[in-house]
Amino acid sequence: MTISIVIIAKNEAHIVANTLRSLQGLSDDIVVVDSGSTDGTQDICRNLGAQVITTAWLGYGPTKNIGIHAARHDWVLSLDADEAIDNTLYQAILQLPRASETTVYNIRFKNFFCGKWLRYGEWGTDKHIRLFNKKRVHWNDAPVHETLIFPEKITVAVLPGYVLHYTVSNLDQYISKTVQYARLNARKYANQGKNASRLKLYTSPFFTFLNNYVIRLGFLDGYEGYLTAKTTAWYTFLKYAYLRAIRRQTQNDSTTVT
Repeated sequence: MTISIVIIAKNEAHIVANTLRSLQGLSDDIVVVDSGSTDGTQDICRNLGAQVITTAWLGYGPTKNIGIHAARHDWVLSLDADEAIDNTLYQAILQLPRASETTVYNIRFKNFFCGKWLRYGEWGTDKHIRLFNKKRVHWNDAPVHETLIFPEKITVAVLPGYVLHYTVSNLDQYISKTVQYARLNARKYANQGKNASRLKLYTSPFFTFLNNYVIRLGFLDGYEGYLTAKTTAWYTFLKYAYLRAIRRQTQNDSTTVT
């Protein structure tokens, strides 16, 4: 099977070379969609053989779709700039036979937090469909937590090996990403007409922590397991707090106009 590889990036000079080196020889068409990097990311990508497309940031779904449309081949492996692949996955993709256009491939993830592989909790059983035929599959237009849109009947196959996801390298980066995602998701919920009650604002973070740290055994990852479970709970609180603030501002604006 001949594939294209599509990667989205912005200011990923610290990690994107690792991603691209893990892909060398797997495809003759690597497309990087860059949303205004200022740290040399684009030069690194070009030096490692990738085609770079520059665009304004349009949200995760639309930005990924730009790369899909630019890909030369129908089969697309979709990655983020901080996601490399291991040798087992590399060989599995390399040896894939031609498949039906309605077949999609689910891939397991190893998520690393500040260099440590998290085996439990929310990140421990992570897997996503990342290899698909662009004639039948594309991303939706969600600005964050984008999902793939499939035809009515699909066949899901699981590939051996892992995507190696190097999420963050320090706490400052983790906090910044958490706040950014909370804001984006709150805006997405507001656009969908969703609300957040005061009860949800306080109970959802508690049950999120309980699920990830206790039920899904996040405590077995030690300090990092506690920190990520706690931060995910904080993210949940922020998401609904921002949503309530947006709703309140919208109501105030409507009252003022009236």
